[in-house]
Amino acid sequence: MERSLHDNTAPVYRRDLPGGGYVAIDIKREPEFARTRVSVERRSKDERRDGHRPVVIAEVDGDERSPGFAELYRIAADNAAIARALLQIEGPQRAD
Repeated sequence: MERSLHDNTAPVYRRDLPGGGYVAIDIKREPEFARTRVSVERRSKDERRDGHRPVVIAEVDGDERSPGFAELYRIAADNAAIARALLQIEGPQRAD
């Protein structure tokens, strides 16, 4: 995986989701701090819109050595945990 030159963000984990899309863990490293986040792209590659950024479902201060990283990895590895996090952010969906 490659580090982004624009924002000091390094991807450390990524996996495809059933039905398209992916979940990723990225670490933003600055000289004074690091911040780790889990993001979800729900669309398949063919359906993604230009400029669309994946939804951030969880964040903690620190990097892969921090205590919170294990919890973020657990979320990223569990499809049900991802769904629960998305529901908390977006709320229940209406059936129209």
